[in-house]
Amino acid sequence: MDKIKIVGSYIHNLNMQETLKVVEDSISQGNHLHHVVVNAGKIVEMQKDVQLKQSVNNSDLINADGQAVVWASRVLGKPLKERVAGIDLMENLVELAHQKQYKIFFFGAKEDVLTKVVENYSEKYSPNIIAGYRNGYFNKHDEEQIAVDISNSGANILFVAISSPTKENFLYQNKAILKKVNFIMGVGGSFDVVSGKVKRAPLWMQNAGLEWFYRFIQEPKRMWKRYLVGNSKFIFLLIKEKLGF
Repeated sequence: MDKIKIVGSYIHNLNMQETLKVVEDSISQGNHLHHVVVNAGKIVEMQKDVQLKQSVNNSDLINADGQAVVWASRVLGKPLKERVAGIDLMENLVELAHQKQYKIFFFGAKEDVLTKVVENYSEKYSPNIIAGYRNGYFNKHDEEQIAVDISNSGANILFVAISSPTKENFLYQNKAILKKVNFIMGVGGSFDVVSGKVKRAPLWMQNAGLEWFYRFIQEPKRMWKRYLVGNSKFIFLLIKEKLGF
């Protein structure tokens, strides 16, 4: 797979359909695939968090979740085909699981959000796609047993809806235990959207690269540092790389 590097982060140059093909082939062949997405904020954090950088760059499949990363790739003269948003990939894979009779384990978020996600997908598709679920609140010493439980659940797909860098590090550090799960992926706050707790930006804002701004105006006190400060740092890093500093 074609891979580029932007500000220290590797990214595979795949569109949504190509990504889905890679994932479907991996599951159908009984292989194991560790997936991760990157956006501007995560790339900024990777500059100072060595463990996060290792967890991301050693993944098997890396997509650009943020439109800012796609724009950055064009500025640097190595354009990515398109943004592959984690939540959109997750939604496509849930539908694929229903079609192919795969099973999914949902891990993360608060208990009420998690149960609503499981309920929504069970009603939309079938309860048969559910291998198991667990909320995202745990102690560090519980991680290994959680990974063992997920591995033994019979899941083909694992979605982890926990904030960074915890989800990336959990998947990377427990990759060997999770080997029986064909596809493992961090999905951040996607469960909040699927449950209806958080509204997703209108399509025109997604296409314009303004999804982050829509999220910001919903929770400005919580999100201002992540988006306004993080995006500014990303632009600075991009300029440095463009100028060869």
